[in-house]
Amino acid sequence: MAREDALQLLQQHLHNRNLFNHCLAVEAIMRAVARRFGEDEEAFGLAGLLHDIDYDSTANDMARHSQVGSEILAAAGLPPEIVYAVRVHNDAHGLPRTTLMDRALYAADPVSGLIVAAALIRPEKRLQAVDLDFLLNRFREKSFARGARRAQIAACQECGLGLEEFLDLALRAMQAQAEQLGL
Repeated sequence: MAREDALQLLQQHLHNRNLFNHCLAVEAIMRAVARRFGEDEEAFGLAGLLHDIDYDSTANDMARHSQVGSEILAAAGLPPEIVYAVRVHNDAHGLPRTTLMDRALYAADPVSGLIVAAALIRPEKRLQAVDLDFLLNRFREKSFARGARRAQIAACQECGLGLEEFLDLALRAMQAQAEQLGL
Protein backbone atom coordinates (compact mmCIF):
# COMPACT_ATOMS: atom_id res chain seq x y z
CA MET A 1 0.00 0.00 0.00
CA ALA A 2 1.32 3.42 -0.93
CA ARG A 3 1.56 6.06 1.77
CA GLU A 4 -1.13 8.21 0.11
CA ASP A 5 -3.53 5.26 0.16
CA ALA A 6 -2.66 4.62 3.80
CA LEU A 7 -3.37 8.26 4.65
CA GLN A 8 -6.78 8.00 2.98
CA LEU A 9 -7.54 4.80 4.89
CA LEU A 10 -6.50 6.45 8.14
CA GLN A 11 -8.68 9.50 7.42
CA GLN A 12 -11.67 7.21 6.84
CA HIS A 13 -11.33 5.69 10.31
CA LEU A 14 -9.66 8.30 12.50
CA HIS A 15 -11.21 11.75 12.78
CA ASN A 16 -9.53 13.28 15.83
CA ARG A 17 -6.79 15.67 14.60
CA ASN A 18 -4.57 15.12 17.65
CA LEU A 19 -4.70 11.35 17.17
CA PHE A 20 -4.01 11.79 13.47
CA ASN A 21 -0.93 13.88 14.33
CA HIS A 22 0.10 11.21 16.84
CA CYS A 23 0.02 8.65 14.02
CA LEU A 24 2.15 10.94 11.84
CA ALA A 25 4.65 11.28 14.70
CA VAL A 26 4.87 7.52 15.24
CA GLU A 27 5.32 7.08 11.48
CA ALA A 28 8.31 9.45 11.57
CA ILE A 29 9.85 7.58 14.50
CA MET A 30 9.31 4.20 12.86
CA ARG A 31 10.95 5.40 9.65
CA ALA A 32 13.94 6.61 11.67
CA VAL A 33 14.24 3.24 13.42
CA ALA A 34 14.08 1.48 10.03
CA ARG A 35 16.87 3.72 8.67
CA ARG A 36 18.97 3.10 11.78
CA PHE A 37 18.79 -0.67 11.27
CA GLY A 38 18.70 -0.80 7.46
CA GLU A 39 15.13 -2.09 7.43
CA ASP A 40 12.24 -1.36 5.05
CA GLU A 41 11.41 2.27 5.79
CA GLU A 42 8.09 2.13 3.92
CA ALA A 43 6.83 -0.91 5.84
CA PHE A 44 7.93 0.49 9.21
CA GLY A 45 6.38 3.83 8.30
CA LEU A 46 3.05 2.24 7.39
CA ALA A 47 2.97 0.36 10.69
CA GLY A 48 3.53 3.61 12.56
CA LEU A 49 1.06 5.59 10.49
CA LEU A 50 -1.74 3.05 10.82
CA HIS A 51 -1.15 1.69 14.32
CA ASP A 52 -4.10 3.54 15.92
CA ILE A 53 -6.49 3.37 12.95
CA ASP A 54 -9.24 1.95 15.16
CA TYR A 55 -8.84 4.32 18.12
CA ASP A 56 -11.97 6.37 17.44
CA SER A 57 -14.07 3.25 17.84
CA THR A 58 -12.06 1.41 20.51
CA ALA A 59 -10.74 4.14 22.84
CA ASN A 60 -13.07 2.99 25.61
CA ASP A 61 -12.37 -0.70 25.07
CA MET A 62 -8.65 -1.41 25.20
CA ALA A 63 -9.34 -5.13 24.91
CA ARG A 64 -10.53 -4.45 21.34
CA HIS A 65 -8.00 -1.74 20.46
CA SER A 66 -5.49 -2.89 17.85
CA GLN A 67 -7.49 -6.08 17.30
CA VAL A 68 -10.05 -4.10 15.31
CA GLY A 69 -7.24 -2.11 13.69
CA SER A 70 -5.39 -5.24 12.60
CA GLU A 71 -8.62 -6.56 11.07
CA ILE A 72 -9.08 -3.30 9.12
CA LEU A 73 -5.51 -3.51 7.85
CA ALA A 74 -5.76 -7.19 6.92
CA ALA A 75 -8.96 -6.49 4.97
CA ALA A 76 -7.16 -3.64 3.19
CA GLY A 77 -4.46 -6.08 2.07
CA LEU A 78 -1.53 -4.88 4.16
CA PRO A 79 1.31 -7.36 4.65
CA PRO A 80 0.96 -9.74 7.61
CA GLU A 81 4.05 -8.33 9.37
CA ILE A 82 2.46 -4.86 9.49
CA VAL A 83 -0.91 -6.27 10.58
CA TYR A 84 0.78 -8.22 13.38
CA ALA A 85 2.91 -5.27 14.54
CA VAL A 86 -0.23 -3.15 14.83
CA ARG A 87 -1.98 -5.89 16.76
CA VAL A 88 0.83 -6.45 19.27
CA HIS A 89 1.54 -2.78 19.99
CA ASN A 90 -1.30 -3.09 22.53
CA ASP A 91 0.02 -5.43 25.19
CA ALA A 92 -3.54 -6.13 26.38
CA HIS A 93 -3.59 -9.03 23.92
CA GLY A 94 -0.61 -10.74 25.52
CA LEU A 95 0.99 -11.55 22.17
CA PRO A 96 4.77 -11.73 21.82
CA ARG A 97 6.68 -9.02 20.01
CA THR A 98 8.83 -11.12 17.72
CA THR A 99 10.26 -8.74 15.12
CA LEU A 100 12.12 -5.46 15.16
CA MET A 101 9.01 -3.81 13.71
CA ASP A 102 6.87 -5.15 16.57
CA ARG A 103 9.32 -3.99 19.21
CA ALA A 104 9.93 -0.59 17.63
CA LEU A 105 6.22 0.19 17.31
CA TYR A 106 5.63 -0.78 20.94
CA ALA A 107 8.27 1.73 22.12
CA ALA A 108 7.52 4.44 19.53
CA ASP A 109 3.85 4.76 20.46
CA PRO A 110 4.32 6.29 23.94
CA VAL A 111 7.55 8.18 23.21
CA SER A 112 5.75 10.40 20.74
CA GLY A 113 3.43 11.56 23.53
CA LEU A 114 6.36 12.26 25.85
CA ILE A 115 8.03 14.39 23.18
CA VAL A 116 4.85 16.34 22.41
CA ALA A 117 4.30 16.99 26.12
CA ALA A 118 7.91 18.19 26.46
CA ALA A 119 7.42 20.60 23.56
CA LEU A 120 4.16 21.95 24.96
CA ILE A 121 5.66 22.93 28.31
CA ARG A 122 8.34 25.01 26.62
CA PRO A 123 7.45 28.70 26.23
CA GLU A 124 7.88 28.36 22.46
CA LYS A 125 5.59 25.30 22.29
CA ARG A 126 7.76 23.96 19.46
CA LEU A 127 9.61 20.70 18.95
CA GLN A 128 12.73 22.64 17.99
CA ALA A 129 12.88 24.03 21.56
CA VAL A 130 13.35 20.52 22.99
CA ASP A 131 16.80 19.01 23.23
CA LEU A 132 17.88 15.57 24.41
CA ASP A 133 18.89 16.69 27.93
CA PHE A 134 15.53 18.38 28.45
CA LEU A 135 13.74 15.26 27.21
CA LEU A 136 15.80 12.94 29.43
CA ASN A 137 14.99 15.09 32.45
CA ARG A 138 11.27 14.96 31.61
CA PHE A 139 11.51 11.18 31.16
CA ARG A 140 12.92 10.87 34.69
CA GLU A 141 10.08 12.96 36.15
CA LYS A 142 7.48 10.30 36.89
CA SER A 143 4.76 12.92 37.38
CA PHE A 144 5.38 14.44 33.93
CA ALA A 145 3.25 13.08 31.05
CA ARG A 146 2.05 10.12 33.11
CA GLY A 147 0.30 8.62 30.09
CA ALA A 148 3.66 8.14 28.38
CA ARG A 149 4.45 4.77 29.91
CA ARG A 150 8.14 4.78 30.83
CA ALA A 151 8.51 0.99 30.87
CA GLN A 152 7.06 0.78 27.37
CA ILE A 153 9.44 3.49 26.12
CA ALA A 154 12.35 1.71 27.82
CA ALA A 155 11.40 -1.41 25.85
CA CYS A 156 13.43 0.24 23.08
CA GLN A 157 16.21 -1.93 24.52
CA GLU A 158 14.41 -4.91 22.93
CA CYS A 159 15.35 -3.26 19.61
CA GLY A 160 18.99 -2.95 20.57
CA LEU A 161 18.73 0.77 21.33
CA GLY A 162 19.70 2.39 24.58
CA LEU A 163 17.20 4.82 26.04
CA GLU A 164 19.27 7.91 25.26
CA GLU A 165 19.83 6.87 21.65
CA PHE A 166 16.16 6.04 21.19
CA LEU A 167 14.98 9.33 22.66
CA ASP A 168 17.43 11.22 20.45
CA LEU A 169 16.35 9.29 17.35
CA ALA A 170 12.65 9.84 18.11
CA LEU A 171 13.10 13.53 18.92
CA ARG A 172 15.04 14.20 15.72
CA ALA A 173 12.50 12.29 13.65
CA MET A 174 9.65 14.34 15.05
CA GLN A 175 11.58 17.62 14.75
CA ALA A 176 12.07 16.87 11.04
CA GLN A 177 8.27 16.67 10.73
CA ALA A 178 7.49 19.58 13.08
CA GLU A 179 5.60 21.62 10.52
CA GLN A 180 3.40 18.69 9.53
CA LEU A 181 2.78 17.94 13.22
CA GLY A 182 1.90 21.55 13.98
CA LEU A 183 4.68 21.84 16.54
